[in-house]
Amino acid sequence: MTYLFDDPKTFPSDAVEGLVAAHPEELLRVHGGVVRKRATPAGQPALVVGGGSGHYPAFAGWVGPGFAHGAPCGNIFSSPSADQVYSVAKNAENGGGVILGFGHYAGDVLHFGVAAEKLRAEGIDVRIIAVSDDVASGQTGEHRDRRGIAGDLPVFKLAGAAIQAGASLDEAERIAWKANDATRTLGVAFDGCTLPGADDALFHVPEGRMAIGLGIHGEPGIDEQPLPTAEELARVLVEGVLAETPELDSRRVAVVLNGLGTVKHEEMFVVWKHASQLLSDAGLAIVRPEVGEHVTSLDMAGLSLTVMRLDEELERLWLAPAETPAFRRGGSVEGAPGEERGELYTPGEDPIPAAGEESRASARRIAGILGEVEELLVELEPELGRLDAIAGDGDHGQGMVLGIRAAHAAARRTVEGGCGARTVLVQAGAAWSAEAGGTSGALWGAALTSLGSAFTDDEAVSGDQLLTGLVQAVEAIERLGGAKPGDKTMVDAAVPFREAIALAQATRSGQPGGPVDSVGRALATAATRAVEAADATADISASRGRARNHGDKSVGTPDPGAISFSKIVTLLGQKLEA
Repeated sequence: MTYLFDDPKTFPSDAVEGLVAAHPEELLRVHGGVVRKRATPAGQPALVVGGGSGHYPAFAGWVGPGFAHGAPCGNIFSSPSADQVYSVAKNAENGGGVILGFGHYAGDVLHFGVAAEKLRAEGIDVRIIAVSDDVASGQTGEHRDRRGIAGDLPVFKLAGAAIQAGASLDEAERIAWKANDATRTLGVAFDGCTLPGADDALFHVPEGRMAIGLGIHGEPGIDEQPLPTAEELARVLVEGVLAETPELDSRRVAVVLNGLGTVKHEEMFVVWKHASQLLSDAGLAIVRPEVGEHVTSLDMAGLSLTVMRLDEELERLWLAPAETPAFRRGGSVEGAPGEERGELYTPGEDPIPAAGEESRASARRIAGILGEVEELLVELEPELGRLDAIAGDGDHGQGMVLGIRAAHAAARRTVEGGCGARTVLVQAGAAWSAEAGGTSGALWGAALTSLGSAFTDDEAVSGDQLLTGLVQAVEAIERLGGAKPGDKTMVDAAVPFREAIALAQATRSGQPGGPVDSVGRALATAATRAVEAADATADISASRGRARNHGDKSVGTPDPGAISFSKIVTLLGQKLEA
């Protein structure tokens, strides 16, 4: 159990506050997490790594020279919100762009992705690295679709070392993916972990048994075996990790034997005695192993073994110095430490950039359309809720109304402040995501933000910009949500809409520019495609989202997300065609 806490609800933030108090010369607390005490050197890429709390030293313990520049910290085992990620990234970035790193989990993909869309809309170059080292969570050949567990440590360590050595954003991203693709991990558990204040563990492993392949949040494993000896466990871990050879088939390896919370160092050393010999017997040369707690799961009883294949480039970075609260490697970290920090970013009403009169006029029109969308969704709320209740939890209509009300209010506020077309949509998107919550809220927030990033605050919105922005908006939904046509989601309506818009762009390629009204007919045609596709989802069995748990119960009912999308773009087409 977790013995010491004040209020279970504030445990994550209390722990972060205590961590910063314990390392006041190294860390600074900001909204959403921590950053280095000193500012990132000007022009240096910022590595921002994070995830849910409960995994210390991951991720806040890795912030420091030679490693990460900041870490957003979510609630226990929950992704940080997009606002938290954005806040930490804004305080870490200093002109060199940002790499956002996290373990490959749906919530992290979504919320880090939404933050990335907002940062990109502000002109910041953002790259995303989703670590995917867990061999138990995916088939051979699907490495980047797997979960991220203790491989977070070597992957982010190498990316941070590359940045410290002067790597550009492109180069650091390349190295991070190269490291991820060379890394494999297998974990086991003997018993589950207990959340602060909970009466019992999240799960239990039967007495005298060991679960193989559990995730760091207690996700189901792939097998169960009798509780082994240390030597037998070492063989299970080594054989499991080495069963698959990465494309980088090197004989030199970085190895991490990781404790998940309850198994202590002496036990790990006994396992490592055998694991190191088995790795050597397999012809592998171990380079600077790490044995200890690196990516934990509160008090889970378990271990994981990580093996990263090394070439000369990766080995140099693995051995490079680092100085963080929880990971210190010998030698002095080279490079300027960064200047004293100036003003920190804190959330609130974002400043409104100066805008040209033509763009302000476009912003007023956008705000007006958002108001009409609000009226539409208020009217549709009962029907959307009814559709969602058949195979979901019935809250889709309510969530859409909460989101559009917040977006419209933000748009009115920023228009009154004299904003342009880009800013009105970026801030409306942020408001939608923050207020509506959930997957749908995050995706609609990202869509508005991506649409706005195609506009400027200096000029009126052109027809070409609008078409480009709408394509970008749907691409953001596809990229962040991960759904494909046929999954019975909003994407079933959005993709035909995007394809029709892309066709209109191709038709207009010889006629650049032109007023927004000239694309109204094209939008109306694309909206018709979306309506047809949304209606056709009634024939599909849900395979994603909450409705997937109800099998064929959703057959005969169209997807509420696809219906709401089709209704909104139909209204947009009507307004612009008129």
